[in-house]
Amino acid sequence: MTTSTLPKSRQQLILAVLMVCSLLIWLDNTVLSTTLETLADPVRGLNADPAELQWATGSYTLAFATLMFTAGALGDRFGHRTVLTTGLVVFAASSVWAAFAGDSGQLIAARAAMGVGSALIMPGNMAILMWTFTGPARSTAVAVSSTSAGVGMAVGPVLAGVLLDHFWWGSVFLVNVPVVVLALIGIVLLVPDFRSPVVRPLDPVGMLLSISGLAALAYGLIRTGQVATWGRADVLAPIVVGLILLAAFVHVELRSRMPSFDPRLLAQRAFGGGNAALGLLLFAISAVTFYHAFYLQGARGYSPVEAGLAGLPTALGAILGAPVGARLVRRWSLRLVAVPALTVAALTMGAYGLFGVSTPLVRIEILLLVQGLSIGMVLGPVTAALISTLPLDRAGAGSAVTNTVRQTSSVIGIAVGGTIMSIVYRRAIEPSLHGVPGPLRDQARVSAEQARHVATSSHLPALGDAADDAFVHAMHVGAVWIMLIALFGAAVLLLALQAVRKPAAAGSEPEAAREDGPATDEAALGTGGRVGPVREGDDAGVR
Repeated sequence: MTTSTLPKSRQQLILAVLMVCSLLIWLDNTVLSTTLETLADPVRGLNADPAELQWATGSYTLAFATLMFTAGALGDRFGHRTVLTTGLVVFAASSVWAAFAGDSGQLIAARAAMGVGSALIMPGNMAILMWTFTGPARSTAVAVSSTSAGVGMAVGPVLAGVLLDHFWWGSVFLVNVPVVVLALIGIVLLVPDFRSPVVRPLDPVGMLLSISGLAALAYGLIRTGQVATWGRADVLAPIVVGLILLAAFVHVELRSRMPSFDPRLLAQRAFGGGNAALGLLLFAISAVTFYHAFYLQGARGYSPVEAGLAGLPTALGAILGAPVGARLVRRWSLRLVAVPALTVAALTMGAYGLFGVSTPLVRIEILLLVQGLSIGMVLGPVTAALISTLPLDRAGAGSAVTNTVRQTSSVIGIAVGGTIMSIVYRRAIEPSLHGVPGPLRDQARVSAEQARHVATSSHLPALGDAADDAFVHAMHVGAVWIMLIALFGAAVLLLALQAVRKPAAAGSEPEAAREDGPATDEAALGTGGRVGPVREGDDAGVR
């Protein structure tokens, strides 16, 4: 099958099912961010230190990032519905495992297994969408599908807050199971088993190199936060080894005749630059989200439900931003919409440097709304533009390139953001630890959460206040770095997207606008609503 011949009503139902699958992934990510403060609690959680919390998040995104291109190849070979269904089952089983984890190590392992499930879900999800829709309807479907991210961001924190207020922390993972059941029913009843006519070999060498390289790099970065220095051998060695292994991975993929992860796609200015910009944005989002959870529940003392409700403006902004961005792109261009939006997103992240323990909540909410709107105006239109350039016979592996870049950026963002927070916090809290008994002093150095626990149990209220101040200072320093990274992403996007070309001649528009399958580019590419043919390896359509 090369193009979809499904009735429109069935196409819409398939899109709804795919959005449930995508919602599952975003729901899980946002649920965990609300649970981090509880997991760090010695009484209500697992007494997890910052490094363990980084790994609880990072192990998931690490498996997600490094297995997606393999999952895309599996879908092209064995059928995307088969791989998608397998991923959902793995995700549900590992969610149950995470819910009943007895310590941080078990939770980290379960989260890695959930990442495997997500890696099987995401490429098949996007490939089925591309097979189901053609022509301009495909870009519309991609834009609509992207709103599931905003829904997950809105529902996840509030749902997690309600569960944490009434049940134990593991309940936030069990909520995934009924969502998986609903998605499986829809897939069995509605989704054909699309597969690529081109059978590509699997890539075990590439998978091994990418997993080991990213794991070593993330370990080195997280270890830096634990020891509060960059100069030790146990920090530098894994970072260097990780970079060497990742370079070897790229070399192997470049030499392969049919790579599962094709670095050549990233060499194209629009596709590569667009993915790099989104990767930098996801780096910043992951880091600032990591800070945000501890800021609201730790430094501000909000309950999980209150923290979830306080984060709603970001989610609502993202939901509104995607369609608004798509509409503006049709009127102007992708470059004129996405670059300013990414710049605004970067500035809102830097504004975390202005937050304190008594900042009025209304200021925070306004800032979060603007942040969500700007992120939605970038992610939706740029994603639609990049996906529209992919050849249909490589839909699974091609979309995996985009998602691998993003998840890899998320892994590094969490590692770097958490490491900066740990180093700066330790230096800031040190002057306040004079006179605190030795064992308690060591515990207070670990994190602000541990310091607050020591302050409560040992009746040292001044230590709790000092921990809040030290954390806020660490967040301010981290916010500056996050803003600079996101601004760099805006500069990359500006260079990647060429200026809008003049409208095509009137006589050429009907042919260009035909819904003739995968070789069409959509209005989301930023050509002012004009469409044109896109060939494999051609990035000229992205403007």
